[in-house]
Amino acid sequence: MRQTEYKVIAEDPKTLTVRQLMQNAVMTVRPETSGLTVAEILTKQNFGSVPVVDVYQTLLGLVSEFDLLNALDDGKDLREVKAEDIMARTVVTVTEDLPFTDLMALFKRDSLIRVPVVRGKTLVGIVARRDLLYGYAKALANYWL
Repeated sequence: MRQTEYKVIAEDPKTLTVRQLMQNAVMTVRPETSGLTVAEILTKQNFGSVPVVDVYQTLLGLVSEFDLLNALDDGKDLREVKAEDIMARTVVTVTEDLPFTDLMALFKRDSLIRVPVVRGKTLVGIVARRDLLYGYAKALANYWL
């Protein structure tokens, strides 16, 4: 849940940070999760990607719809391929204290849709373009209808 959902007093949206905008309940998969299970998660939850973490919630990578399609195009069976085999290991991440304006610039510069939020190497949330817009609108409102 986003902290901005609890806002009741208007403020300058530019003072918001990732901590206030991010979703802290993140669906994740483990490295050994099958590609088919990842595909089911993405389609059922209407996600475009899912973070891959270890038992300590250390971010290891990200599996996207594109990664799954590439695996299929390469002739791989999604029942047999594992998340760790197809995940992107180089992932753009942000920290909780990143300001709204810097996050907006990052999304624009890299044409991103969502970004994992980390504390050190530990996944603590995810923030999407939609969260930026929601936080902006919520910060300007005296109340939310």
